Amino acid sequence: MRVIRVTANIETSDIGKADTFYHDVLGLERVMDLGWILTYGSNSKMTIQVSVALDGGSGTPVPDLSIEVDNIETALARVKKANIPIEYGPKSEPWGVRRFYVRDPFGKLINILQHVYE
Repeated sequence: MRVIRVTANIETSDIGKADTFYHDVLGLERVMDLGWILTYGSNSKMTIQVSVALDGGSGTPVPDLSIEVDNIETALARVKKANIPIEYGPKSEPWGVRRFYVRDPFGKLINILQHVYE
């Protein structure tokens, strides 16, 4: 057996709040809408990962989701334009990522990151 996909599920009473954050800010496409569940995704092939952590690194809480982007400055500009409060960062971490934390419309702590290769 092999794992084909890992999907994060976020419980909410108002799925309509998802579009601004997951589509407009992060640029994910709505790939499924059954009325009771919305799924956002990308045609890009991605590595499947599940992380288990004692803390979030650098004294931060463990985020609910980590979303890697190809341009952290563009993500940061979109977050600021959407008036989403930044809870941590942006910061270049000693393990080779630049990141910041925000909360999605459902209160989930999101770690938005880019690997930095020097």
